[in-house]
Amino acid sequence: DNPHFTFIHHNVTEPLPDTLHAEFIFHLASPASPNHHSKISYHALPMETMLVNTTGTLNVLKFAQEHKSKLLFTSTSEVYGDPLEHPQKETYRGNVSTIGPRSVYDEAKRFGETLVSYFWREKNLDARIARIFNTYGPRLSQADMRMISIFINEALANKPITIFGDGKQTRSLCYVSDTVEGLIRLMFRDHTEGQVVNIGSPVEHTV
Repeated sequence: DNPHFTFIHHNVTEPLPDTLHAEFIFHLASPASPNHHSKISYHALPMETMLVNTTGTLNVLKFAQEHKSKLLFTSTSEVYGDPLEHPQKETYRGNVSTIGPRSVYDEAKRFGETLVSYFWREKNLDARIARIFNTYGPRLSQADMRMISIFINEALANKPITIFGDGKQTRSLCYVSDTVEGLIRLMFRDHTEGQVVNIGSPVEHTV
């Protein structure tokens, strides 16, 4: 009902409408759940995941260049793959696989970062990259089926809590308002263009 808000349903893998204009663009479009049982996971939507982070990102970058918009691309901690460094610094290049089942997400995000970096470096686009770690909080979708949503769904249904592996694996869990604050700071503070920033908790908890 806010007169200053307009919702446009559009697939970013298609060129953006010429009628649009934006000063700031937060590019968050992508499936993100790794759970094979989720209908909205990147395993369930592999081609969509690859295309939205590559072709979709290229379309958004071209739009931002044309309209001289500031851009923030949301990447992921998954670009570090199966890391050998804990915690991961932004300078860590990762331990990754281009052919594994998770690569439809990991490698698409990595190439999305490459596109953003190219436009910043060669086209002088005002762009930055946020690598988001595990976010949780209100409005978390039940269909997402990542760890926190599974725990909550099972607790509400009075079912045993499912724990994969031995439970000793660790996760950096970041509350949604902190993730949002990090994205806002990265977009609107001065001299953040070209930066790559991890957004998560500095504390890792075992499952």
